[in-house]
Amino acid sequence: MSDVNDPPQAEPRDSSEPLRRALGERYLTYALSTIMHRALPDARDGLKPVHRRILYAMSRLRLTATGGFLKSAKISGDTMGDFHPHGDAAIYDAMARLAQDFNVRYPLVDGQGNFGNIDGDNPAASRYTEARMTAVAEALLQGMDENAVDFRPNYDGRLTEPVVLPAQFPNLLANGAAGIAVGMATNIPPHNIAELCDACIHLIKTPDCRDDTLLNFVPGPDFPTGGIIVEPPENIATAYRTGKGGFRLRCRYEVEDLGRGQWQIVVTEIPYQVQKGKLIEKIAELIQTKKVPILGDIRDESAEDIRMIIEPRSKNVDPEVLMGMLYRNSDLEVRFSLNMNVLIDGVTPKVCSMKEVLRAFLDHRREVLQRRSTHRMEKIDHRLEVLEGFIVAFLNLDRVIDIIRYDDDPKPALMREDWSKDHVRAMDEKDYVSPAPGEGELSDVQVDAILNMRLRSLRRLEELELLREQSALMEERAGLEDLLESEDLQWAAITDQLRATKKQFGKDYAGGARRTTFAVAGEVEDVPLEAMIDKEPITVVCSEMGWIRAMTGHIDLERELKFKDGDGPRFIFHAETTDRLLVFGSNGRFYTVSAVNLPGGRGMGEPLRLMVDLPNEAQIVALFIHKPGRKLLVASNAGDGFVVPENEVVAQTRSGKQVLNVRGETRALVCHPVAGDMVACVGENRKVLVFPLEELPEMGRGKGVRLQKYKDGGLSDATTYFAAEGLSWHDPAGRTRTENDLSEWTGKRATAGRMAPRGFPRDNTFT
Repeated sequence: MSDVNDPPQAEPRDSSEPLRRALGERYLTYALSTIMHRALPDARDGLKPVHRRILYAMSRLRLTATGGFLKSAKISGDTMGDFHPHGDAAIYDAMARLAQDFNVRYPLVDGQGNFGNIDGDNPAASRYTEARMTAVAEALLQGMDENAVDFRPNYDGRLTEPVVLPAQFPNLLANGAAGIAVGMATNIPPHNIAELCDACIHLIKTPDCRDDTLLNFVPGPDFPTGGIIVEPPENIATAYRTGKGGFRLRCRYEVEDLGRGQWQIVVTEIPYQVQKGKLIEKIAELIQTKKVPILGDIRDESAEDIRMIIEPRSKNVDPEVLMGMLYRNSDLEVRFSLNMNVLIDGVTPKVCSMKEVLRAFLDHRREVLQRRSTHRMEKIDHRLEVLEGFIVAFLNLDRVIDIIRYDDDPKPALMREDWSKDHVRAMDEKDYVSPAPGEGELSDVQVDAILNMRLRSLRRLEELELLREQSALMEERAGLEDLLESEDLQWAAITDQLRATKKQFGKDYAGGARRTTFAVAGEVEDVPLEAMIDKEPITVVCSEMGWIRAMTGHIDLERELKFKDGDGPRFIFHAETTDRLLVFGSNGRFYTVSAVNLPGGRGMGEPLRLMVDLPNEAQIVALFIHKPGRKLLVASNAGDGFVVPENEVVAQTRSGKQVLNVRGETRALVCHPVAGDMVACVGENRKVLVFPLEELPEMGRGKGVRLQKYKDGGLSDATTYFAAEGLSWHDPAGRTRTENDLSEWTGKRATAGRMAPRGFPRDNTFT
């Protein structure tokens, strides 16, 4: 009996291995499964396993393009039960996408019912929709019953499924593909079948052609939703040569004249994979936030075709400027990336050029042709064997009837009989076909065919038909032998097939003509805000509590205005709608607000804190119109400050731009435009100091330098003035006083200064 302290004995079926190796092997297995059986398409037929299994299940259900429809639930159920043991929802989603003509250039499934729309609405449940294959899908499957491809057991071994489809055309490029695997991804745009067929024919004629030559036949993608490709040709050539790149795709629009100078933009095609509903929501958001001020309104008048109406705010707007702003701020222009990562031989993932992909397809088509030809020869050989037996029976009809009529077991008797020339009935020499040497006896196949022959076939006319059929089959067999022996004949046959495919799915096919066109367009230039806004006079009003509004026109600044209870005026000045306003907070940050975005003056306005990210504990120090090229004097209550160019304080975001660094209890206090060559400071102790402006540094951001020295308190106000004009302030009686001789208060920066002159304001400010 073992001791209780002994370690537990391992079971015979248990095994031990390092965790690193175990995780590595298992994750590698998962990665390979994802790459090969889920995410990456096969270069030969352009399909992922789920799509291939859906089409094969539909072919087994005989859902031809001219046949009837079947419930989608039945199709997805059969696919899941027989070939694809995953969720039926995922299978139905994949099948529904194959039926969406706005997602797939050449739909492989003909859907009946709600299969979703370009607005982004989902398809109806599978129990409500029906489907069948399209003619394009049948072209991918043609030859399946002629041993054109290999089959493998399905997941449980009950059935077999094709490893790849025969594919009459390069479906990988025709319909494109997208997928994300482990450590790799693929994204291939759709193309035009007719152009791809022309490129394949050229590649057959010139196997060593350059990659760029193929662009003469395939200039670029052909998206199902149309649009305009504005990518430079050299970038497209590089993308197809390397297998990686991208395409700038824009909407298609036209300017519709409404008379009397009015106009509107009508968008008729939107970029690929852009949901129209979300696109309209985004443009409506641009209108609401006034990010594109020259945009007036958008509405959707689409029915079966897309018709989006974009209205300008003013008829004086340039349509190209408006569309340029929308290209930059919405999905009316997108960039479709190209990453042609495919399973080049069904097993190996590789980023391929367009030439390599077409080469893989052509090699596959040649193999399919050889296999179909070999299969046809086997069928011909079998039929010729049967025909030979029929002909022998017709030449010896009486003897055959006697054996069948009187022999107890006619099959062995017919096989034992020597059907030589001595036994045949008289016939014309031209009708007689002598048995081949050693074939005087009938084979098992021939005897079965003779015994299964109907009596109505024993007429003279049928005998002549057999001879003609034998002659035709012999001629066809000779042609197949020549085909299998000659590589040139094989490529000629493939060329004929490609021409037939081009004719079938070319410009005469519904939707076969090219939809996406090309245009030359440079980068969208930034348009100044002033160029997009109608210049109109306004009066900006901001209260002490930070509520801001814009009154229409230049009103009297002394006019009495209404404010909320407990609130009053703080800033009021004239401006234009094209102006940008600068807000300086006590936290040392500058914020930028467009005057055109201010709320109207009919109400009390809106809190400025809702328009910019000004913290609740921060106060508004200054609010003024931005004037490019001007300089500002900024200072804190601790007496530190500097000069900053106004161009450097303009913020591009709501969060503002930090300029004056403050810490602890220190706060920003002063922000005045520089207008002079001297600086005047006054402290809370009523001491005034004057020094030259050149003693202050010019900075973009920082704490600054000491303006004035204090024993107690801090800075109360600071300003600039011209020494020749003197310093002005308002005395307690409200009169303006100008002091020209300030030599008594002039000193070095960072000194204490002297008590303010008589008549200086009691609030210790210069304004």
